[in-house]
Amino acid sequence: MRLTGTRYENIKQTVVNMFTKNDIRRIPIDCFEICQKMCIKLRKYSGLTDVALIKAKEVSEDGFCMLLKEGPVPFESYQWYIFYDDTKSRERIRFTIMHEIGHIVLEHTEHSELAESEANFFAKYSLAPPPLVHKIKPEDYMDIAEAFDLSQECAYYAMSFYNKWLQYGSSEFLDYELQLLSLFDKAV
Repeated sequence: MRLTGTRYENIKQTVVNMFTKNDIRRIPIDCFEICQKMCIKLRKYSGLTDVALIKAKEVSEDGFCMLLKEGPVPFESYQWYIFYDDTKSRERIRFTIMHEIGHIVLEHTEHSELAESEANFFAKYSLAPPPLVHKIKPEDYMDIAEAFDLSQECAYYAMSFYNKWLQYGSSEFLDYELQLLSLFDKAV
C-alpha cells in the first residue's frame, strides 16, 4: 500500500524525533540500544517453549510486538515486548526489530496493510536515512551495506531510495534532515 507524501514526511520526522529523544548518534543504527532506551523488552524465539514458538511463528516468521500486562494486581502495568526469530541473519533481525519499533512508535493498534506499509517505511528510513547515506558518498549499494550494516538486498533498496531522494527531494535540506545531520555529525 502506498502512503501519502504527507504521511511519509510525518514518519521521517517521527524517526528523527525518536533518535533525538533516545540520543542515537552512531551508524550503523543500533536497534537493540533503541529498545533498551525505550524500555522495550526483547525476546528471542529460541528462548520460547515449543508451544510458544509454534504460536509465535503463527503470528510471524520474523517477529512481532505485543503489549503485555505485568506485575501483581492492583499494581499491574503494561510493557512492550518484541519477539523475534534469532535464527535469521543479523541484518534481517535488525530490520525486523526496527519494523516492530515502528509499530510501537507509530502507535498502531491493529494489524492492517497500512500499518505494515508504515512500519516498513519506518524501518527503511531508520536504518539508512538518505541524508546520512549522502554523508558517506556511496559509490554503490555495497558502500551502504557496509556503513549501515544492511543486507545486500536492503542496501540495494536503500541505494534506490537515496537516488530518488537526490532526484526528487528538495535542493535544500529540510528541517528534520538538518536535525538528523546535526545529531549524527560526528558519526559520519
